[in-house]
Amino acid sequence: MTWAPLQYDEPLYRPPSEGRNLIIQAAIGCSFNRCTFCAMYKTKSFRARPLGDVFADIEAAARLWPDADRIFLADGDALVLATESLAVILDRLAAAFPRLDRVSCYATPINLVQKSPGELRLLREKRLSLVYVGVESGAPTILSRIRKGATPEGIAEALNRADAAGIAVSATVILGIGGKRLWREHVEGTAAVINAAPPAFLSTLQLRLGADELEEFVTRFQRDGTPFEEQDDEGVLAEQEALLAGLDPKKAIVFRSNHASNCLPLAGTLPADRDRLVGIVTAARRGAPVLRPEFLRGL
Repeated sequence: MTWAPLQYDEPLYRPPSEGRNLIIQAAIGCSFNRCTFCAMYKTKSFRARPLGDVFADIEAAARLWPDADRIFLADGDALVLATESLAVILDRLAAAFPRLDRVSCYATPINLVQKSPGELRLLREKRLSLVYVGVESGAPTILSRIRKGATPEGIAEALNRADAAGIAVSATVILGIGGKRLWREHVEGTAAVINAAPPAFLSTLQLRLGADELEEFVTRFQRDGTPFEEQDDEGVLAEQEALLAGLDPKKAIVFRSNHASNCLPLAGTLPADRDRLVGIVTAARRGAPVLRPEFLRGL
């Protein structure tokens, strides 16, 4: 497939599940862009793309892939755009792609809370039916240490707002982000948030810090004197085991830990498969040869 007519502002990121879908860049960068664990958009200054440029990409993509039925709106949090702008982009997509079934984008908890229930319902009516939200942690001290810009209560409200509007949420949490000293409060707080506001999909990632974000992350984490000690695989497996054991959502969640960063790939539905998944992690902690080799891990 040739995408020469689409002028992406690199680097371009999308969730693994969007790998085969059309990407339209509605904004450049991330409107928050201050999380200490993330370097994805540090080379970009956030801005909304001119609607004319977005429309030109939609027209070009429609000529190349007229049967596209799933479209991802980049960059880091396209939901921050004004509802009026998103509405006209969604209208253009529906007109250009007759088979369009789903539009998705990244969203922060702040994005969701700042949209009114009516705005979210309007976007859902125009086929924005899935948002990817980085929860990262449900522990207030961890959220502050990683400069997430959100509280556990705010995250739960954001997830519930999306659900009430009929927009499915694919949430991610990061194992290892509390280090060896704060992992229990990280896991307990995360389980509490997910139980209070269960997303449709939940994935765990494993913390991997590059050279560009390591110093800032550690410095911010240690502000109150608690050192950050990176979790090894054994510690991450303990977190995974405790998190799964603590999840008892009031509705079904499709759970995955198959991101390339994870040492142990898992898949199931919660709470139905909770005991089975916990058993797999327990076996891995006891030495079962199921861990992903280090050379196959990455972001």
